[in-house]
Amino acid sequence: MMFGSGMWLEIAGPAALLTVLLGIVMCFFRLIRGPDAADRIVALDLISIQIVACLAVYSVYSGETSFLDVAIAYALIAFLGTVALARFLMRSSKAAQKQRPAQGGDR
Repeated sequence: MMFGSGMWLEIAGPAALLTVLLGIVMCFFRLIRGPDAADRIVALDLISIQIVACLAVYSVYSGETSFLDVAIAYALIAFLGTVALARFLMRSSKAAQKQRPAQGGDR
């Protein structure tokens, strides 16, 4: 039995959106729980990637190509935000290492 392409979209579209939404919720738990700043940055980056995926899936499902433009713009902004957060984390860890006194061998 062959299904038409419209029938596949009617089934696969909501299923894909639900799956991506489940992934976003799971990443929010990692964003909240941590354990350190690097894990939170990775979780935030993954959430932004999943939002782009959600926009792309919805664009295919609804037939509106304007959502793809929004997804591309959001991906660029999210990438710049991730790079900025990673650079901030790297600089703050270097500053903390400079402020920490050197531990000598006084034993």
